[in-house]
Amino acid sequence: MSNQHAPIIQTIVKVVDRREIVDGIFNLILQAPEIAYRSAPGQFINIRCGEGCVPLLRRPFSISRVDGELIELMFNVIGHGTRMLSSKRTEDTLDVLGPLGVPFGIAGDYETALLVGGGLGIAPFPFLTDFLLKQKKEIVTFVGARTGRQISERHMTNVHVATDDGTRGLRGTVVDLLKQYLSGKPSKRNKIFGCGPTQMLKALSELASASSVDCELSLEGDMACGMGICQGCPVERADGKKKYALVCTEGPTFNSNDIILR
Repeated sequence: MSNQHAPIIQTIVKVVDRREIVDGIFNLILQAPEIAYRSAPGQFINIRCGEGCVPLLRRPFSISRVDGELIELMFNVIGHGTRMLSSKRTEDTLDVLGPLGVPFGIAGDYETALLVGGGLGIAPFPFLTDFLLKQKKEIVTFVGARTGRQISERHMTNVHVATDDGTRGLRGTVVDLLKQYLSGKPSKRNKIFGCGPTQMLKALSELASASSVDCELSLEGDMACGMGICQGCPVERADGKKKYALVCTEGPTFNSNDIILR
């Protein structure tokens, strides 16, 4: 699947709902039919969080789920922009740009999709799960967080959990959890879909390489414009004529063999 050449839309959308779903993690539902109908799992939108010039730059958010003309986002409060979003109410409006970026590569002859998310890295997985189920793929989901209070399983399936403090599931990282799973299962045609902090994705990439499993990563980046103008979100390529790729336009999804994470 690849609709990265679909038109980008700037539109004013209405807030349908905003709630805290687990400790410190918010779900925001927007009525955005033009973007919803053109979106694919792995893409994102850029939101102007306030009416004035503070914050000046838009904020990128993975499209967490699409339900008809509704788009769901998942976020935590890390700065002024997300603090403003966390206080939005029903019928408030937002200036949104999207859909942006290259979606996940869902097509392929793999049997089992292994979804691996660390922290808010789970954000694109509900949307991805919906598409994988339509493709009749087996899904195993691995979710990691600092503590059990920060675990969300909403709209995901066959979820296995790891926490840093051991309050839920395996005590350790989500990559440790996946390694344990792979070591105890007979060989299948697996494909890993990973999203989370850079160091987690680096460890995931190394595990995928060692296990000879195809792996696609959704990267985080400082995507101020979301369209490749500001050049603020480079990632190093493994080879090719260009040394760097831009996360916002050539990603955020990349095959793990195509990039170098440091």
